[in-house]
Amino acid sequence: MADLVALDFPLGPSLEYGLRTCVDRGEAFCIVDQRLTARQQLSQLTTLGATVHWGVDGRTPLDDGRPVDDEVGLVMLTSGSSGTPKAAELTWLALSASASITQSTLRDGAAPVWFPVLPANHIGGLAVILRAILDDASLVWSAGNDFEDAIARGATHVAVVRTHLARHDLSQFRVVLLGGARPPSLTGDNVVSTWGMTETGSGVVYNGEPLPGVELASVDGEIIVRSPTLFRSYRTAARPRITGPDGLDDWFPTGDGGSVDNGRLSIHGRLAFVINTGGEKVWPEDLESVLTPLEHVRDVAVTGVDDPQWGQRVVALVVTDGELIDDPIREVAAERIGPWAKPKEIRYVTAIPRTGNGKIRRRDLPYLH
Repeated sequence: MADLVALDFPLGPSLEYGLRTCVDRGEAFCIVDQRLTARQQLSQLTTLGATVHWGVDGRTPLDDGRPVDDEVGLVMLTSGSSGTPKAAELTWLALSASASITQSTLRDGAAPVWFPVLPANHIGGLAVILRAILDDASLVWSAGNDFEDAIARGATHVAVVRTHLARHDLSQFRVVLLGGARPPSLTGDNVVSTWGMTETGSGVVYNGEPLPGVELASVDGEIIVRSPTLFRSYRTAARPRITGPDGLDDWFPTGDGGSVDNGRLSIHGRLAFVINTGGEKVWPEDLESVLTPLEHVRDVAVTGVDDPQWGQRVVALVVTDGELIDDPIREVAAERIGPWAKPKEIRYVTAIPRTGNGKIRRRDLPYLH
């Protein structure tokens, strides 16, 4: 058994140094979310089970921590967009496989030079840094997440979420990996839409195509995956492992609904949040993609609420520039999906609750007004 070191450094060279040190020593690590309050951080450290805290004041033992098996390199909390975050254990072999597969896929004649901008307590942000530590990528750090400065200093690759696409000109990067929420309908030619999660060791599908060594299948409408990058287990004793259907023990059921056609992945959304209304299914992500391009819409989320007549009624939560657009919302929903998708209720809200990596906090939506 080995210590689990909680790295408490801001995104930048100090965090890179801490990660390199842990890798060199073979010490398992986790990342403290520095955006949280001290009480929230303490709660996360308890869930993670860290045994050592390492920050600007040095290393401090934690009394209530739980050691990890020697093969474990990383413990990371899942995003929590579908419920309470769980602490997932990834082995050193899985971390190395993720870095190697990504680097080989994106090499294009030269090793990528990455500009890290995503929080490292999420797998998409941490994976960027590990590609330099566990493989042959280079990193360019820039104070204040200055994209223009990073490009001027040689950065060729960046991993972002939708917010970055809206706020920055990323056209000069050779590759822009887009993760988190469903991508917008229009993106630049250099944008690669990714699918993956903490349990898959970051993105394992690019523009619908699985990376080398990654296998996908759909069983009863649920996407399952087998990959050398898969996590080993959760730290909770009640449910340490999740495996696929009978005979598929080395596959992971992702909880995403979708299909695989000729090896190509299509994702419908999280199975836990599909809306059953009047005997018809409405995937929130499908309806959101239809409503987002409407004039005056700034952000949108869709949820289902229990209804005595319909089973569930479709509710659209919309952030606009001040205009009320009930008719256009219902018209486009009926035209693009079907009459059953027309929201029975439209709520105009000031903001959509999202996680740090841009995913909608869907369990919060029914209570939002």
